[in-house]
Amino acid sequence: MATVVSVFLTAAPQASAAVLTEVTSFGANPGGLRMYLYVPDRPASRPGVLVAMHGCNGWATAFHQGTEFASLADRHGFVVIYPQANKSANGMSNCFDVWSDEALRHGGGSDPGSIVSMVNHVLQRFNGDPQRVYATGFSSGAMQTLNLLATYPDVFKAGAPFAGVPYGCLGPAGCGDKTPRQWGDLARNAYPGYTGPRPRVMAWHGTADSVLPYTMLQEEVDQWTDVHGLSQTPASTDSPQAGWTRRVFGSGQVEAYTITGAGHDLPRTGMAAYAIRFFGLDGGSPTTTPTSSAGQIRGAGSGRCLDVPGAATADGTQVQLWDCNGRGNQQWATTPAGELRVYGGTCLDAAGTGAGARIQIYSCWGGDNQKWRLNSDGTITGVQSGLCLDAVGQGTANGTRLQLYTCHGGANQRWTVT
Repeated sequence: MATVVSVFLTAAPQASAAVLTEVTSFGANPGGLRMYLYVPDRPASRPGVLVAMHGCNGWATAFHQGTEFASLADRHGFVVIYPQANKSANGMSNCFDVWSDEALRHGGGSDPGSIVSMVNHVLQRFNGDPQRVYATGFSSGAMQTLNLLATYPDVFKAGAPFAGVPYGCLGPAGCGDKTPRQWGDLARNAYPGYTGPRPRVMAWHGTADSVLPYTMLQEEVDQWTDVHGLSQTPASTDSPQAGWTRRVFGSGQVEAYTITGAGHDLPRTGMAAYAIRFFGLDGGSPTTTPTSSAGQIRGAGSGRCLDVPGAATADGTQVQLWDCNGRGNQQWATTPAGELRVYGGTCLDAAGTGAGARIQIYSCWGGDNQKWRLNSDGTITGVQSGLCLDAVGQGTANGTRLQLYTCHGGANQRWTVT
């Protein structure tokens, strides 16, 4: 395979009142990395955290100056960590370790262990939101992005690799063509026994990339659609800008951007904003999103309320019917965007578009699968699917799960928002 890394081409530095600082003590550092931190002058009260990683032969300081992540942090109040790599690969220096046994497994140490320490430091020091931790990077940094999503899906909620390769590509398994299941198994085996929600992925690649073949984009898609249990056929395809092709898989768990004619020089101007939107970081603190006063959603047929079991906060937790008790896990607020939010920054989310798709909570990110219409007949329909919020099997008992289902007007599909 061709050399997997290249120098990041920096653009002119962006003006900012805040400054990049080095943090010399942030906890366990098995990879021996350096940590640079950018905190905007007005961080959100509970800021999200973005890890932004350079390519080989690159520098954290140059990646900070040459990308738009810091200026977006100024605008939206999140915190950016810029790790500095120090490994060598294929004659290149300052690469992130994505090939050693330690780096390829949860809790193994090396660079991923150091980066997780950086994240934990920021979460504690700045009252960061652990439900809004994300990773992005270019080339070697893109590889580490997917490496972190596979090895620490409990820490990172989503990632945006720019010109990367699938997780495990540089390990013993190699980068040769594999089936989606083989790629998916590699990622799942990075953290054996993990059963929680998997991070979302927004992958970018140029068709004229002479360092990492454009075919790597499809391998990334194959891997992460399989991890999410999705079809490899996109649910939609469009062109957000001239020369860009976006494919969306499932209900937005995986997105792939093909940039016609682009070489190994991403992200280009404007692309970072798309990643920040994908993460949901453009909303700043969840508490700043305008909402109605929170209330309960009571089923007409059951008399019971829409409830998050055990007051759980993890992405992917399925909601249920439960005796109304007025607690926070039953308090839902509407937003002007059509969301139904619980805990301030977590949305009612449809995990698919067809009848029977489960209803869960997930970090708010602006997708149509998190938008709902409250209708005059008492039904609640998904904007993306047009299907109704439905108590499974017309159930009325505590613990009955919720799903999307064809609207029929039954009592198990009618709700009172109070």
